[in-house]
Amino acid sequence: MSTFKEHKTIADRAASDRSRHRKKVEKAIKESIKDVVAEESIIGQSGKKKVRIPIKGIKEHQFVYGNNENNKRVGSAQGKKVQQGQRIGKANPRRGQGQGEPGKPGNKPGEEMYEIEMSLEELAEYLFSDLNLPELEKKQFKFITEEKMKRKGKRPYGIRPRLSKKETIKQKIRRKKAAIKAGSHDPESGERFPFHESDLRYKHIAPVQKENTTAVIFFVMDVSGSMTKSKKFLARSFFFLLYQFLNHKYSSVDVVFVSHTTDANEVNEEQFFTRATGGGTMASSGLQKVKDIIDKRYHPNNWNIYTFYCGDGENWGSDNDKTMDLFNELKEINQMMCYTEIGEAPDSRRLNSLSFFAEFSENSLWNRVETIMDKTFKRNRLVTHDN
Repeated sequence: MSTFKEHKTIADRAASDRSRHRKKVEKAIKESIKDVVAEESIIGQSGKKKVRIPIKGIKEHQFVYGNNENNKRVGSAQGKKVQQGQRIGKANPRRGQGQGEPGKPGNKPGEEMYEIEMSLEELAEYLFSDLNLPELEKKQFKFITEEKMKRKGKRPYGIRPRLSKKETIKQKIRRKKAAIKAGSHDPESGERFPFHESDLRYKHIAPVQKENTTAVIFFVMDVSGSMTKSKKFLARSFFFLLYQFLNHKYSSVDVVFVSHTTDANEVNEEQFFTRATGGGTMASSGLQKVKDIIDKRYHPNNWNIYTFYCGDGENWGSDNDKTMDLFNELKEINQMMCYTEIGEAPDSRRLNSLSFFAEFSENSLWNRVETIMDKTFKRNRLVTHDN
């Protein structure tokens, strides 16, 4: 006997389905963004530039007929206790079918793909939506901006360009009605009722004093010889998108760019995103430069401080302890620190193996920074294909 669920509400029944589909699309976009960042030339482009992102097709669930060979009960699970969300009747993939192994042809259709367009600003929003930047705290000192002008009603005096014709006519009509009521003017006489100086109304515009919480963001990048061309490209792409995201999110933020090898330099935006260098690696030099700049220009009591470090994790062995000490010191005065490590993935099979990640992090700062991770210190990993 069939059972039908009664819907006693006139609400949109498809809203939950649309919401679920939208979440699946957003998940597919996030999974494809990393490839766009690694391959698309986005550095120096306008935030309005459009990029194409390929995502896998999302198919609707449907019932299909099985051949039910030897009474295998196609579509049933093992045992009688079927849990919600459990996959049943899933076929085992076979090598050589579909798109086949690398270098070998297949005889089945491939995955359905389609492309969507989005601007760099939207791309950055997707990429960093999970970063959960802490809200800016109100510090002791504030910026007072007087550049914005805001309308503050009307007044009976002002300059001619700010004359409000609409309000002036309203004042004349009010005065005319008052005169008719008082008997000093007869509308049937045909006598003109001219404007009077007291009718004039001008738009009043005054400066707005708005308090903006002060914040500074440090971008620190390893540009040593161990950072290959593709690693530097991915690091700069990551920082460029982060820069776009922060510019879009916060209106008044200082951004400081620091690049380092065995020594560090504060550079401008153009040099940071375009200049190539080489040499050894001492991560402590970049962190020490950040600390020196904070001591000189950005006191922690007055500024919200954010630091983002990006490198390949390779560091001069004797410098590791000093690097970790500086990470700990900076973590105490930062709202948030983020350590990003870039590694190489020669092929997809190695990328998906646990041994690859173990090898990837064995000789890097990755394991060391894990010991100081908390709500103010985060780490993430980017992978580039050099082959």
